[in-house]
Amino acid sequence: MTGSDPDRPRLSWGLRGRGPADIPVAASWGDGATADWLWGGQTSRTVKVCVVDSGVEPDHPLVGPVRGSYVVVPAGDGFQVEETAGGDVCGHGTACAGIIREVAPDADIYSVRVLGEGFTGSGDVLLAGLRWAIRQGFDVVNLSLSTTRQRFAADLHEIADEAFFRRTAIVASAHNAQVVSFPWRFSSVISVGSHEIEDPELYLYNPEPPVEFFAHGQNVTVAWPGGGTIRSTGNSFATPRIAGLCARALANHPELTIFQLKTALYLAAGNVSVTKRGA
Repeated sequence: MTGSDPDRPRLSWGLRGRGPADIPVAASWGDGATADWLWGGQTSRTVKVCVVDSGVEPDHPLVGPVRGSYVVVPAGDGFQVEETAGGDVCGHGTACAGIIREVAPDADIYSVRVLGEGFTGSGDVLLAGLRWAIRQGFDVVNLSLSTTRQRFAADLHEIADEAFFRRTAIVASAHNAQVVSFPWRFSSVISVGSHEIEDPELYLYNPEPPVEFFAHGQNVTVAWPGGGTIRSTGNSFATPRIAGLCARALANHPELTIFQLKTALYLAAGNVSVTKRGA
């Protein structure tokens, strides 16, 4: 299937009409965190990446094998996570997984479904799925989702901090509209918006928080259920590019804490010029 997204959103938290020269950043660092040092020659072997989303179509040509598929289901007064035969109920998770595979071809990809058909979902289900993923010890969690409901903020903040200290990198998508949503606004996650520059390998550090990084996510070709592709736009599709880079970095340097990983990503960004201390 090949098509296009008829309702291309205006991405208020993205980078539009500007490029690297518009947001230059100067940094000081000794010998070390260059892009080549961070992920050069590494394709992410041994790193586990979990896509918390709408599910992932197994063996899609652009996704390849999915090591494990899970779904959040009601259980008593709450929810539990159980194995599922896989599948994607609306396409969003498959699109994200395909981008991760492109950037980090040897990563082990897992899926936790928290969305239903038509992109329906609830904050309680998101909490259950994200908490479970963190406690499984995945290296990277791609979360191209957020909630605007304030009542979930405290619990999401607690989960995000838990992931930070467990050394699980939550790479979270900023909302496409300029609204307050969670968990991408928390400093314990790696937050991502999109840029419109036709360079899938270019990512940029944002010196004007709350979004930390911009990656290619506007008018991009993404995997879609049925073995095909569509063209779409959204911060959702910039996020897995950074998640894939995190996977490659952690394959090269498994000793990195999340704080160190974020710092290294900042130093290797396309708009950051680094000078050695004392130079």
